[in-house]
Amino acid sequence: MAAGVPLEPVSIGVVRKYLSAIRAWHVAQGWPSPLSSNDHDRINWSLQGLENIHGSRKRPVHPPITVNMLWALWATLNLGDPFEACIWAMATCAFWGMMRFGEVSVTSRDTFIKSKHLKRRDVHLGVDLNNKPYARLDLPSAKTAKPGEIQSIFLVPQEGLCPIEALKNLATVVPAGPDDPLFSWQDRHGDVHPMVKSKAINHINAILKTWGWGTTFGHSFRIG
Repeated sequence: MAAGVPLEPVSIGVVRKYLSAIRAWHVAQGWPSPLSSNDHDRINWSLQGLENIHGSRKRPVHPPITVNMLWALWATLNLGDPFEACIWAMATCAFWGMMRFGEVSVTSRDTFIKSKHLKRRDVHLGVDLNNKPYARLDLPSAKTAKPGEIQSIFLVPQEGLCPIEALKNLATVVPAGPDDPLFSWQDRHGDVHPMVKSKAINHINAILKTWGWGTTFGHSFRIG
């Protein structure tokens, strides 16, 4: 590798294609194969081992959302805007609650199902035995829960990036009924809509790009 030239990772499939292309070039030139059958066996065993280690991941690993990124979102979002207030509540709850982004969003407006997705009535505010506030989100259908089993997510206050305050702000900026989506926003006509995952992620990505970070996916909020 030449000095100053960064090493870029390639997939196992790409390595196999490179090797095949080198062999094809030798054959086309009338040269002997650059690798013997024993060489091929050793390389294939090595590649198979790497494939077993890395699994069948087809997309590159994306960096996780960090506290500094949350601060960037907080500094950029207008928490008085219904759409952005919803995104802030989603981001803080997903991060501190170690939730999958699919658990705080829907794939499209028409896919919100009361028995599957979080509703306003699924939020419970209270205080613990030490008189410290908390919020409990009762997931009607979590990926790691059995069918029909409710999984509860507990959130506690956080300095400056508080999910409880974000939920309270959302309730103020986007008033909705108990059976409306928890993470929802209001359009200019006053209609309440569930937040679509792709729209939220695109909005978050656009902000993080302006702050010098790359793009991320919903699971990046769930560092655990």
